[in-house]
Amino acid sequence: MKKLFAEFFGTFWLVFGGCGSAVFAAGIPDLGIGFMGVALAFGLTVLTMAYAVGHISGGHFNPAVSFGLWAGGRFSGRDLIPYIISQCVGAVAAASVLYTIASGKAGFMIDNTQAGAFASNGYGAFSPSGYSLAACFIAEFFLTLFFLLIIMGATDKFSNGKFAGIAIGLGLTLIHLISIPITNTSVNPARSLSQAVFVGGEPLGQLWLFWVAPIAGALSGGFIYKFVLQKNDEV
Repeated sequence: MKKLFAEFFGTFWLVFGGCGSAVFAAGIPDLGIGFMGVALAFGLTVLTMAYAVGHISGGHFNPAVSFGLWAGGRFSGRDLIPYIISQCVGAVAAASVLYTIASGKAGFMIDNTQAGAFASNGYGAFSPSGYSLAACFIAEFFLTLFFLLIIMGATDKFSNGKFAGIAIGLGLTLIHLISIPITNTSVNPARSLSQAVFVGGEPLGQLWLFWVAPIAGALSGGFIYKFVLQKNDEV
């Protein structure tokens, strides 16, 4: 249960900090942090929680990461479903708090006809810059693949594990710097689910891509590291 609570709180913090920065701080006139600030915020959420609770649960905070670590031989398949449920519940709980806070401002409403509404993800007309379904799928697939390579490499027993959280957090920051204009950046099905639930409409209908592409990319990254890159004890 401690592991599941750690995943709940870690994913809650990721959505609350990352999506919260996008909802509240990105577009304030003259003072907004912009997409570079949002990218850094997502990286910082993972970095801080990796050190706070990573030693308890492994610090996944992302269903795709759990699948990827399973593929890489670092995570038991019997724990996949409990971890994913905890991550999704944490993410939706965080989004509900964000929604409650946002509702405290007069005139607040979510326009689900606009790309990126309430920090949601999308493709086509719901991509921040109008990228196609295929382009968004490819971006999410390869960015998640490389995210798993970073995670598995940084946490390898042959690497310096004390700096793993920094490498992973900066890796997620870089991912957001690349892909916020493309999909508003998912690489995390729980993060996408939490915002789509509150936005509804077409962003909710497009949610499938932000489960399929990240999980497929993560599985590929896990298998590649395990069978191509991982150093053996005998070497």
